[in-house]
Amino acid sequence: MRAVIFDLDGTLCDSAPDLRAAANALLRSMGCPPISLEVIRSFIGNGVPMLVKRVMAHSDIEFTEKRHAEMTEAFEKLYSANVVALTVLYPGVRDALDMLQRRGYRMGVCTNKVHGITLQVLDGLNISQYFNAVVGGDSLPTRKPEPAMLQDCAKQLGCDDVWYVGDSEVDSETAVAAGIRFSLFTNGYRKSPVSEIAHTTRFSTFADLAGFLAAVNEKTITL
Repeated sequence: MRAVIFDLDGTLCDSAPDLRAAANALLRSMGCPPISLEVIRSFIGNGVPMLVKRVMAHSDIEFTEKRHAEMTEAFEKLYSANVVALTVLYPGVRDALDMLQRRGYRMGVCTNKVHGITLQVLDGLNISQYFNAVVGGDSLPTRKPEPAMLQDCAKQLGCDDVWYVGDSEVDSETAVAAGIRFSLFTNGYRKSPVSEIAHTTRFSTFADLAGFLAAVNEKTITL
């Protein structure tokens, strides 16, 4: 049996507008100027604690462990109240998930977003029914790019033939460390040129990904 595991932010959905709204609400409460969508996109990928740390540095807020913990907690409260107000699926995602489900693929999500909020996003976007396993950034002691999260998700799916689909350097590093094939979505939140990100395959639309995986499944192409 085959499995596909997806990253969430920047892969299945564009969540940057809601993350920006939460960050700016937090900054506004502290008397700090707002940050742009472009800037918040560049902060996504390593989980909320790192995003908040980057917001603090960008906004010249002195870092202390206590202040960081307080801001992280406040950010998560603001964000969890509006996780899909502005977040949207990338074009073709639902059709691709439908196709993969029809063809018998087991599917999972492996993201540095905390588990509870990940479930909120999947429910809010009406795609939770596609996934047999969801591993979030607080599900295990380590986060991506450490491989344990991805390996655990694959174990839950019970499949040896696994692809990981993501959009960033963090996702690529995780797949390499886990020894799992990686398909790079080139229209997400990556910071580096595609040529500098290790990948097995790449795609720019989810129709391309669905078609490629169908061809692999039917053995009309081989890797």
